Amino acid sequence: MNLSKSNPLVKAGRKFAYQQIGISITIVLIFTLIIYFIWGVTTATSALTGGVIGVVPNIIFAYKAFKYAGAKSSKLVVESFFSGVKIKMIVTALLFAMVFKTLSILPLPFFGMFCLVMAMPLLTPFFVKQ
Repeated sequence: MNLSKSNPLVKAGRKFAYQQIGISITIVLIFTLIIYFIWGVTTATSALTGGVIGVVPNIIFAYKAFKYAGAKSSKLVVESFFSGVKIKMIVTALLFAMVFKTLSILPLPFFGMFCLVMAMPLLTPFFVKQ
């Protein structure tokens, strides 16, 4: 039974989640460009890498967590949310491991951008009106 296609609550939740992701991607790109022009390519690459590690798991989570909505599918809502969180954590850990093993990054711009992306869901409701 696929309840996600016909439920307007799913569409509203997904729309808001994708708006948050879109704002996060925009912020990452703008800050990366600013960092590039001020500190150079190495610092900007580190910042962009941190941003990507923050954004990619959020995209996966938004897709997984907002599959279902409503009282009739409350069990499915909880299951999809928790499986989305699990997948997000696993993907984040794998991306961190891959970056630390393969790339030479600068820690301050890398973790700074990652933390900025992680803070975006707290700040986005002030910019996006539903």
